[in-house]
Amino acid sequence: MKKIILIIVIFLGVSACKVNPFTGKKMLNMFPNSQIFPMAFAQYDQFLTENKAVTGTAEARMITTVGQRIASAAERWLTANGYPGYLNDYKWEYNLVQDETINAWCMPGGKIVFYTGILPICNGETGVAVVMGHEVAHALADHGAQRMSAGQLQQIGAVAGNVLIKDQQSLNMFNQAYGMGSNVLGMLPFSRSHETEADRIGLQIMAIAGYNPDEAAELWKRMKANSGGEAPPEFMSTHPSNDTRIANLTEWSPLAKSEAAKFGVTSFK
Repeated sequence: MKKIILIIVIFLGVSACKVNPFTGKKMLNMFPNSQIFPMAFAQYDQFLTENKAVTGTAEARMITTVGQRIASAAERWLTANGYPGYLNDYKWEYNLVQDETINAWCMPGGKIVFYTGILPICNGETGVAVVMGHEVAHALADHGAQRMSAGQLQQIGAVAGNVLIKDQQSLNMFNQAYGMGSNVLGMLPFSRSHETEADRIGLQIMAIAGYNPDEAAELWKRMKANSGGEAPPEFMSTHPSNDTRIANLTEWSPLAKSEAAKFGVTSFK
């Protein structure tokens, strides 16, 4: 049994690697587009039947327009950097949904939702582009599939422990320690790394789309002010702290402008 579990883990770890075109690093991904995209598209369609999408308004049109510009910029970058056809399986869709939650999200394959509650924080089209770039970046980097893959490995580790440990007291201690440890030391840092990666990629593609990347740090200053300073410690959160994001985005903005200049973009909205 030990050998079987080890072989499974090694096989998954070796065979499930895919290169992130924006970082050049290998990423864990056990789920091909052909498997995960149809599931994501179906879930997105189901969500829209259960929630009120806003249509025909200036704000709804802005969400679509910004999304299309950001996705087009991403395709330009990918094609120029040796990844033509990378987005062939993507089916971009952008919906504004009536909900006061301050949030936006993206499902694998490019299905994006903005809640109306985040629009005041965005404070205009460029702010929308900051959030849109971040959400599009999650899709480009296959973060959804990576989270599912990490969850599978986490489950395999738990099963392995329960198979190998026979003493009930030791098993109880293992399950408690593994649950907390794999979350705080594994899943949470993994999630924060995705958020940081999406911030950086998003900043780059919003600049290529013609939006001023300096606005990203300003948006997170507004987000921080809106939160009233209430947030869990960073090590216990799925996201970097507001201060960490503001510092990162401020540092990366000149680099995003330099990348945009390679595509002839030197002035920004």
